[in-house]
Amino acid sequence: MTAASADMQVSLVEPGAARIAISGDVTAASEQALMTAHEEATDAGASTVVLDFGDMAYMNSGGIGMLVTLLVRGQRRRQRIVAVGLTGHYRQIFELTRLDEAIELHDSLEAAVRGSGR
Repeated sequence: MTAASADMQVSLVEPGAARIAISGDVTAASEQALMTAHEEATDAGASTVVLDFGDMAYMNSGGIGMLVTLLVRGQRRRQRIVAVGLTGHYRQIFELTRLDEAIELHDSLEAAVRGSGR
């Protein structure tokens, strides 16, 4: 089994909101790292989880599928899953796959936490 190709760093942005900074390649091999990061964010009391794709190099269909799994987990925990840092290319992919209907896309971390400025 290969190691995860993406690195996930969790930080508490404010009470109730955690950021998962994602760097590297987001593929199916990254699933365990993302789920572990999500658990860490949840354990910190996050009702809003911000996925920060600012340092992401690449995402394939396996990565998209992994995000759907994360959405289901977040919904079960009544969490908002939001995203920042997507390039125009990946924003378009989120729109084409309709992920943008389930994951709010924002231009800044502040807007993501506040839920404004889509």
